[in-house]
Amino acid sequence: QVQLVESGGGLVQSGGSLRLSCTASGSRFNFDAMGWYRQAPGMQRELVAMSTSGSTPVYADSVKGRFTISRGPAKNTVYLWLNSLKPEDSAVYYCNAHGSRVINVEGARAAYDYWGQGTQVTVSS
Repeated sequence: QVQLVESGGGLVQSGGSLRLSCTASGSRFNFDAMGWYRQAPGMQRELVAMSTSGSTPVYADSVKGRFTISRGPAKNTVYLWLNSLKPEDSAVYYCNAHGSRVINVEGARAAYDYWGQGTQVTVSS
């Protein structure tokens, strides 16, 4: 059973910084993509940043230049550095891992999509 566990959330003042971490357990293969979504109260979950193997990281326009995503040296870890935080960045941040993997000798592939439980980030003004 694959599990993603986030950590690093908390309460910070506007302009402050945080680092979120996500570590996966239970997987025998490296994830194609790992990244972060967030969801504020009453809002839809939105993509914050995504790191896909072999591709340039993707960021939401609202966080470009302030947030940085990085895959860790350890297998299936991902970090998100949140700088110059604003009150509107307050949300529950969710780690996501997705892609596809070979499931048999014929080369058939199956998609996977895993989510963490989320970590709260609150930015006070």
